Amino acid sequence: MSAMATTILTDIEGTTSSISFVKDVLFPYARRALPCFVRAHGGEPEVRRWLDMVATEHGAMCDDAMIVETLQGWIDEDRKHTALKALQGMVWREGYLAGELEADVYPDAVSALRRWHDAGHRLAVYSSGSVAAQKLLFAHTDAGDLTPLFDAFFDTEAGPKRDADSYRLIADSLNRRPGDIVFLSDVVAELDAARDAGMRTVLLDRREDYPQPRGAAACNDHPRVETFDAVDPLLMP
Repeated sequence: MSAMATTILTDIEGTTSSISFVKDVLFPYARRALPCFVRAHGGEPEVRRWLDMVATEHGAMCDDAMIVETLQGWIDEDRKHTALKALQGMVWREGYLAGELEADVYPDAVSALRRWHDAGHRLAVYSSGSVAAQKLLFAHTDAGDLTPLFDAFFDTEAGPKRDADSYRLIADSLNRRPGDIVFLSDVVAELDAARDAGMRTVLLDRREDYPQPRGAAACNDHPRVETFDAVDPLLMP
């Protein structure tokens, strides 16, 4: 099999982009903007769908202000809830379009993604953030619009990121054998699940996000790199 047959599936936070951008920029922005956003758009069907999902899960909760408080609490907990991720994506969309947000993508990730795309590799994203939020992030980077580089985007509607079945579903959606896919992430448990599904894996261990390098035991036998540039030799099966 040639290198041209490889599909590269990448995480975002701690992989293509710094953890601090998500934690210190995106999350606080969504937390601040949610109350006004819900007041302005809470009656729109797509927004109402997600608000009602939160309300239904909490029984008697029906007041939008209470729902917003719950969502803000989930942001503080970094809860991976599909409704929260969808609503955050909508809030971030307004921020990106207003010029209040610009995504941070590591320069080595930008150059590697472009290089891999030009070499014929298929590129896809799998992140806990909603697909809409993923597209917004890559469309509004300090390196320009990177969305044309990607063939597909996946979020938690494909399943939990620590569940092997999620990666099997993604492989099926991409019409690829799991062994033809290389998954990049900074989270060992996610890589474990991808490997259990038959994918090849690479651990991103960036010094900006993980000041103390992770040793062999902590990597759980996943190949470890500190930049995307070091991934190239690992793309061939």
